[in-house]
Amino acid sequence: MDRERTTRAFLWVAVLVGGPLLGAKLFDLLVLAGAWSANPPASLAMMPYGKTWPVDTGIFFIPFSAAMLVAGFAALTAGWRTPWRYRWLLCLPSVGILLLLILTVVAFWPMNAALYYHGVHSPKDTITDAQAIAMAKQWVMLDWVRVAGALAAFVSPLAALTKPWPGETLRNDPPVVRVLLALALLGVAAFVVWFVANI
Repeated sequence: MDRERTTRAFLWVAVLVGGPLLGAKLFDLLVLAGAWSANPPASLAMMPYGKTWPVDTGIFFIPFSAAMLVAGFAALTAGWRTPWRYRWLLCLPSVGILLLLILTVVAFWPMNAALYYHGVHSPKDTITDAQAIAMAKQWVMLDWVRVAGALAAFVSPLAALTKPWPGETLRNDPPVVRVLLALALLGVAAFVVWFVANI
């Protein structure tokens, strides 16, 4: 009963955080990115970075993504011994948000920097106008992947909350699965530490 309550509590956190995160991601893509990617390179001046923007979008996305990551992995850990027909719903928000954060670091951070430097004619600019146009299109296409991931990370805990709690508990996983889970959790912790250090 305690595991059920703990799992459901973290699922509620994931839902309550995931809804605004999904809405903000759609707004960011359709409104903000829609503006700065409309006519590059001239429109790149509207990217929400630098002195002309008093608030960085990361101030919203980073804490909400972190809360989603923590809630997702906490729900997965608490509900780990549920059957796989239920457990897969616990995997989606945790693994999904982690993969989206990795995609953000690997793909979006370099593109954001390159496009911003090009838009403000910085000495750090390393791309041509043609590259900026292609990169802005690629950014928008890839951002739809983040929207789809945010949608899955919001819907899956909601679906888990609407399903009855499984009555049966699985036996302990084989040692190799437990070792892999421990390594995965250590990897997540290392990534979170690295991510926070590089914000």
